[in-house]
Amino acid sequence: MNRKTLVLPAVIGLLAPVLAACGGSDGGSGGGDGIVVGTTDRFTASQEAPAPLDPAYAYDVGTWNILRQTVQTLMIQPRGDGEPVPEAAESCRFTDTGNERYACTLRKDLKFANGDAITAEDVKYSIDRARSLKADSGVFALLSTVDTVETKGDREVIFHLKTADATFPYKLSTPVAGIVNPDDYQRGKLRDGFDVDGSGPYTMSADVKNDELVDAVFTKNPNYKGTLKVNNEKVELRSFEDADAMGTALNDGDIDVMSRTMSPEQIEKLSASSDDDVDLVEMPGLEIRYLAFNTTAATVKTKAVRQAMAQIVNRSELVSKVYGSEAEPLYSLVPASITGHSNSFFNKYGDPSKAKAQALLTKASITTPVKLTLHYTTDHYGAATKNEFEQLQKQLNDSGLFDVSIKGAPWATFRPAEQKGEYDVYGMGWFPDFPDADNYLAPFLDKDNFLGSPYANSEIRNTLIPESRREADRLSATSSLTDIQDIVADDVPVLPLWQGKQYVAARDDVTGTAYVLNSSSTLQLWELSRGVSG
Repeated sequence: MNRKTLVLPAVIGLLAPVLAACGGSDGGSGGGDGIVVGTTDRFTASQEAPAPLDPAYAYDVGTWNILRQTVQTLMIQPRGDGEPVPEAAESCRFTDTGNERYACTLRKDLKFANGDAITAEDVKYSIDRARSLKADSGVFALLSTVDTVETKGDREVIFHLKTADATFPYKLSTPVAGIVNPDDYQRGKLRDGFDVDGSGPYTMSADVKNDELVDAVFTKNPNYKGTLKVNNEKVELRSFEDADAMGTALNDGDIDVMSRTMSPEQIEKLSASSDDDVDLVEMPGLEIRYLAFNTTAATVKTKAVRQAMAQIVNRSELVSKVYGSEAEPLYSLVPASITGHSNSFFNKYGDPSKAKAQALLTKASITTPVKLTLHYTTDHYGAATKNEFEQLQKQLNDSGLFDVSIKGAPWATFRPAEQKGEYDVYGMGWFPDFPDADNYLAPFLDKDNFLGSPYANSEIRNTLIPESRREADRLSATSSLTDIQDIVADDVPVLPLWQGKQYVAARDDVTGTAYVLNSSSTLQLWELSRGVSG
């Protein structure tokens, strides 16, 4: 039997339910033991970020993947495609025609993992805590439309919104809206370290070395009540230094599943191999990569410099040389598969052109070559990031209009420096909090944006974003969303580069791999189980 490369189709850009692979080889964790999942995500507690797993602070795909296993939210993304559905809640709905009042009723007898009863007051406490702490990660901005939270009895929670927000049910499915126990999470202080407590499908125990979480064991929570079917008793999430180390562990049988981030070389090799012990699963993804600018920095403060970079960068060449068929060029912050997408950057700049870039710089009286440093993270988005930035450097320097150097740093250093405005130009990735165009725009452009960007456009913030959020039918929001993307293409506070697919490699006896990642790259460890021979 040849290796099975399962390609999962997209339905409106999201995952479509399909049958997962199954087979008869021995898994890395053996027998009935917990399934072991590898990741290159690194989890570090530092002086700058001492509370990486507090729901009121965490704001990256790796930490959210831990929280989604352990901390329950009122709503949750469905297994395949569609709008969020109740999770800790029994029901939720807008109770007015203006999308400004949202009410949820909790499930009966809902409990934290330690057995403590969960009440509406705990939900209010959790939401109010995240909003008031205003962590510098910027995650609290997801709750920015909340005005007040009201409770009625032990089970009813009512959210009064400042403005209409049709995307609010999605936001209640994100970890920042996770329900925490006031006994474990202080109101005015983040919870340092790697302890996590909640009412999700699992409890977690952490193996920490030198302020890094190297291994997390998730054990089925006997008190869990929600919509999820938990198909295993235990899953171990093991962090690796890089994709090569993770791949070696899979080959040696030390892990059962290899998740993000696999290298392009690994994916190509697995696709071509005839070894039948491992299945490679390809699925639609909504990940994007982009360059971000500190628009107050002297080197890129002039819009023409940013526009010239947008005019020179050759996305097709970049993707072809670094990622091959695993990514596609992106001409907007909003991926092509999301309702409201517009190819705004291509519409404005067309194909790469040195002559057009030169004209932009000449008109703005910019002396060339423009000297810049592009910063990137060495360990957060995979091994190919360095190669990607080498290609960007070459494209810009070959134009003769720029003198670009590149500099990499580990995420634990990179992210705090970026937030402090120490980088003029830097590379970032985005895994959506929820699959809606709003979540590819507001987090970068609204007040309290997660980049800490100084860029502010009053039309976007005061008119277009609120306009788009009034529309429960997202097709009706397209006009406002397109206007936002057109302004971004003109001002270039960010420069979209590509959108990617996502992959999982799993030993042949592991089932559930078709659903272990959703379209937002959320790990759904509860989907995994052992298969049977045959």
